[in-house]
Amino acid sequence: MFKHKKDVFFSFLRSVKNLNLATKITLLRIIVIVPTIMLLSLATKFATFLACAFFVFAALSDLLDGYIARRYGQVTTLGKFLDPLADKLLICTILIELASLDWIPAWAVHLVVVRELAVTGLRAVAADHGVVLAADTYGKWKTTFQILAIIPLMLHYSYFGIPMHSIGIFLLYIALFFTVLSGFNYFYTFCKDTCNEEV
Repeated sequence: MFKHKKDVFFSFLRSVKNLNLATKITLLRIIVIVPTIMLLSLATKFATFLACAFFVFAALSDLLDGYIARRYGQVTTLGKFLDPLADKLLICTILIELASLDWIPAWAVHLVVVRELAVTGLRAVAADHGVVLAADTYGKWKTTFQILAIIPLMLHYSYFGIPMHSIGIFLLYIALFFTVLSGFNYFYTFCKDTCNEEV
């Protein structure tokens, strides 16, 4: 049993070694979620600061792996799958943890998670009908404000008299507005492009 698990582990390491740099960075973004959540759950000022540092690193790595993939022709099917998955896992898991700490309302997390699941499912249906639902402007604003909201929400405590939590809540409501708006726009676009087809 132990030998089998050892073989599987080394086989996984070999597979990771064969990945291109852009995909490795994306995979690292997923791995970073674990220490981020663990630190955030401690809810101390120092731990939440470190957790926020991990989150900022992960958010910046999203820009880096995208640049590397386009600049050096490292766009792959696996990368296309992992990149949006990493983003959704990062955002949703942190929001869930923030709700479990009672730092944000649970309904806000439900709204974000339901929207992400609905749009992901819609994209699968759209692809089956030959319709590509590319990221729109509202979706990009949604992601931007989610990141901007999560940073002060994770910091939570006041720094130099600045109420981080209050700022985060304000930005979260803006993010929720774009979350709903972008979700609606995806469904509107899909219905418009398939209005004459049976779905």
